[in-house]
Parts: sequence; C-alpha cells; structure tokens
Amino acid sequence: MPGHFEPIPGGGAALALDEVEISILRSLAVQLLELIGPGDEPVEGEDPLAALFAQGPSEPPSDPALARLFPDAYATPGAKDPDDELREASAEFRRFTENDLRAHKRDDAVAVVRALDSLAAGAGGAVLKLTADDCVHWLRALNDLRLTIGTRLEVADEDEGGALYRLPDSDPRKPMVMAYLWLGMLQETLVETLLP
Repeated sequence: MPGHFEPIPGGGAALALDEVEISILRSLAVQLLELIGPGDEPVEGEDPLAALFAQGPSEPPSDPALARLFPDAYATPGAKDPDDELREASAEFRRFTENDLRAHKRDDAVAVVRALDSLAAGAGGAVLKLTADDCVHWLRALNDLRLTIGTRLEVADEDEGGALYRLPDSDPRKPMVMAYLWLGMLQETLVETLLP
C-alpha cells in the first residue's frame, strides 16, 4: 500500500502514511478550514428553522481560491461582463446556497483532520482505514484542496500540470506543486478503489 489508496474488504479504502505525510495532509486540511471560515453557531433558544433559512452572501468572494470553491452559479465561461440578469440570478442562488455549501466543505475537512488525528503513528507511520462514507468526505476534501492549491498556483485547464513538472527545485512554488500532484494521485487512487 505504498503511497496510494487500496480497497479494503467490506468497502472503503486504506492508505499507508508516514509521519510527514500525515502532518502535511493535516496541515492542508486545517488551512482549508481557515480559508472557508467558521460557521454560524446556533444561538440557544433560536428557532432551528430560522437558521435553516438564513441568507448568505450575495457577492462572490474576493479571494480567487474561495471564488473557485464557491463559483457563480450562472456565470458564462469566458464572459468578461455577464449581463445583469445572470448576475442577479447568481446573487440570488449564492444567497440561499453558499452557507450550506460552506458547512459541507467544513464537514469534509474536519472529517479529514479527525481521521488523521485518530491515527497512532509510530516511527514507521500508520495505515489510515476509511469506511465508504469516510471516502466520500475525503474525495470532496481532496478536490477542494486541489482546487485551492491549483488556484494559488494559477494552474490553467489547458496546462494540465505540464509546466509544473519542469519547475526547478529552487522555485518557491515547488513544494506546493508537489503537494498538488500528490493530492491528485491520492484523489485518483481513491476514486479507483470505489469503482465497482
């Protein structure tokens, strides 16, 4: 099980991790949580239905990574100036969905942190075992991490990492590129373990 997910009997997946890999994954998940931000805690005595219908922001985030995680619903790809009708529809959609989407992304990242914290890593590392439900949280969190890092690295769809492979070791982006590529490999092997 060197460096990639493998299926386990009864569903789910397993991954051998050394202490450094555990630390890197945990750190990235915590940074994702910080980027997404805290959720609104329910106030004691507050009507639970009121929280369910709380409205979120109507404007897209200014941080490019957050804008990638929470894109406009009705944006036309490549359009420089969406018309007012699309902008209004996107704002309306965001107002009623972004809080819930943020909560789900937080839940996924927290599931990653908790799974890693539950490992009893020794000098040789540990084996992470995920249930089928855990795998879903991990897939979504790995995707969010890759989107965030890819945005920070300004990875373009047409590049597909080609130039990233050729960065010299002295380039300050190299550690993030390595994390981006590693997360992609983890995501790919986790998907493969879940296929019938």
